[in-house]
Amino acid sequence: MIIAYTPEGGKPEHYDARSLRVSEASIVSRTIDQTWGDIKGNLQNDDLDAMRAIIWVIKKRAEPTLRFGDFDPGVDEMTTLFDKREIEDIVGGAFAVRNVDPEITAEQIVASLAAMPAAAADPEHARALIESLAADEGKAPAAGPEPGPPSEEPSPAPVTDSSSTSTPTGSSGSASSPTSSTSTPTVSTP
Repeated sequence: MIIAYTPEGGKPEHYDARSLRVSEASIVSRTIDQTWGDIKGNLQNDDLDAMRAIIWVIKKRAEPTLRFGDFDPGVDEMTTLFDKREIEDIVGGAFAVRNVDPEITAEQIVASLAAMPAAAADPEHARALIESLAADEGKAPAAGPEPGPPSEEPSPAPVTDSSSTSTPTGSSGSASSPTSSTSTPTVSTP
């Protein structure tokens, strides 16, 4: 998840939540009293506290004395965007639906993804990916190839050269195996 922060009168700044170290994620978690799992989920809903705390922790890398109370952006100055990997997962997942339901057309999938470029940190990448996968859909069948008729005769077993991988009779080739040649036979007594 990318957090886009555009200070009033300033240029947009992008902060990648995935870049946080564990120690930084712990600071974010303690500061806003949310678990990291909740924070990640809440980012998708533009949670102001989560976005603010993550930006603050990342800004502290360059400004170690920056206090949380001193970083107070406007509510409309922050939003979340999908990073490239998230876009690839979402778009790829949308096109994978055709593997389950071949009646869904590539055009329907493209229509369902119409808002995706606007939600991406890199809108051009999102558009290009959607176009590429839509073009690929026209070249390949939605479902896998039709299975051919079953063959009448079973296929022969593969032939292998056992000379290079065999071990001497009675040996498994492994020193740690209980059946190894180093294991000694034991006799059970009543």
